[in-house]
Amino acid sequence: MSDRLGELLVRENLINLAQLKEAQATARKTGDRLTYTLTKTGIVGERDLTTFLSKHYGVPSINLDEFEIDDDVIKLIPRELAHRHQVLPINRAGSSLIVAMSDPSNLNAIDELKFNTGYHVEVVVASEEAIRDAIARYYDESATYQEIMEGFNPEDVEVAEQEVEPNVVDLEKSSEEAPVVRLVNLILVDAIKKNASDIHIEPYEKSFRVRYRIDGVLYEIMNPPLKLKNAITSRMKIMSQLDIAERRLPQDGRIKIKMGGGREMDFRVSVLPTLFGEKIVLRLLDKSNLQLDMTKLGFEPAQIDVFKEAIYKPYGMVLVTGPTGSGKTTTLYSALSDLNKVSENISTAEDPVEFNLGGINQCQMHDAIGLNFAAALRSFLRQDPDIIMVGEIRDFETAEIAVKAALTGHLVLSTLHTNDAPSTVSRLLNMGVEPFLVTASVNAILAQRLARRVCKDCAEPHSVDPQVLIDLGMKPEVAKTAQLMKGAGCRTCNETGYKGRVALYEIMPMSDELKDLVLQGVSSVELKREAINLGMKTLRQAALSKLAEGVTTVSEVVRCSVGD
Repeated sequence: MSDRLGELLVRENLINLAQLKEAQATARKTGDRLTYTLTKTGIVGERDLTTFLSKHYGVPSINLDEFEIDDDVIKLIPRELAHRHQVLPINRAGSSLIVAMSDPSNLNAIDELKFNTGYHVEVVVASEEAIRDAIARYYDESATYQEIMEGFNPEDVEVAEQEVEPNVVDLEKSSEEAPVVRLVNLILVDAIKKNASDIHIEPYEKSFRVRYRIDGVLYEIMNPPLKLKNAITSRMKIMSQLDIAERRLPQDGRIKIKMGGGREMDFRVSVLPTLFGEKIVLRLLDKSNLQLDMTKLGFEPAQIDVFKEAIYKPYGMVLVTGPTGSGKTTTLYSALSDLNKVSENISTAEDPVEFNLGGINQCQMHDAIGLNFAAALRSFLRQDPDIIMVGEIRDFETAEIAVKAALTGHLVLSTLHTNDAPSTVSRLLNMGVEPFLVTASVNAILAQRLARRVCKDCAEPHSVDPQVLIDLGMKPEVAKTAQLMKGAGCRTCNETGYKGRVALYEIMPMSDELKDLVLQGVSSVELKREAINLGMKTLRQAALSKLAEGVTTVSEVVRCSVGD
């Protein structure tokens, strides 16, 4: 059905052939249906797709956001069946049951629904993304925090005193208590629903709290009873296949859970011993949300041309810099996706490997056995490489090998932790790399940050004194005409006014003028000044551009960038 539908969409000029092939490749990697991939990646709008499907199959279309479905109707189709076929009961009229589907041609699903419900099934069409969201909303079996805690006496779970090492058998037993299992499941599922990027589970002397990082900002979600601290920690460690008896050393693991519709979610788990127990941080890795199209990341048109020119050179080094969680890995993956061809041998050294990319040889680092970035790089150079990606340049040894690789006919992509693009040169020099090697090997340096997007569903015009914008660095003529937007807060964005993030980029190609200054030993400030004169757009200027376009807000500009 997917291939035929794709051809029909091309014939109707809703998508072109290149977009169809891109969506089909993405769908194969993620295991999602083609229609879901098309709307999720933004290739086709939900409304356009449902209108097309409605016309093609001759059935009415429906906007699920405008309906509130009765619980009695929802109960007519079991949760497992709704998930398997991506269907949702809408209403009941006599002996007929109206059901929303994204694929009205799925006769097997319709027959199974008739058999299970005993009703005559009438089909309406809705986008798969809308159906998934509605299933998650109406078939929420995880219960609420209050429901889980009702009737549960925290005294039932015994916790050892701080000085006494608890018995492993006791820990395992307490971690299998029904409320503990349900609470941990609630934390994981709720984080996925809220599109969190990280979960923080933190023990303190007299409190215990759970926070989610949503669109780059931490929010406190719940405060479980302190007595459940060890039980919840043990449950998380068992799920991550970690040693629950080891409570003095940091540990790293992974949890994989299966969602509806064949979707899988990975959690990267880090356990750190603190003064009052073990803090657990989980990073959510959702491959279906991985954006590999660099045109949709936030690049300005001129910036993407410079970046592509740098990564399409046959050799040299391209460095991406920024703090943890600024989207460096996504930018590198999008570059690798662009470069990923049968004719190229691509190898990556990562710690950890966050997403599996088809056609790319990804190597997981293991410092405990001596497999670090430097060791992996040495091995790569004996593997006939064309393109190498190093997760991070942390020391002189890794930097030295990466530079040598870049000077001997290989393209090297890597990351560094610096504040902006010009200061990356100083960081390399500080590591011990000679200035003439920096100028000879580096093609371009890209600094980036992530700013929160204004929620599209509740965006409204917002006025700010033009002088405030001018003080931030905006040009007076732009400040007077800029149409700023701000989110009022709605259900889509959990009343925050923000939904999703956009990348801010500062790209500095290593021009001959900048190379001369590096060889002269000038400071980062002078290097930045010259780069701006040569046309570099700084992080602050990139943030102000997004502000003027109504993509983000003044507070995000101040949070994500500093004045030039």
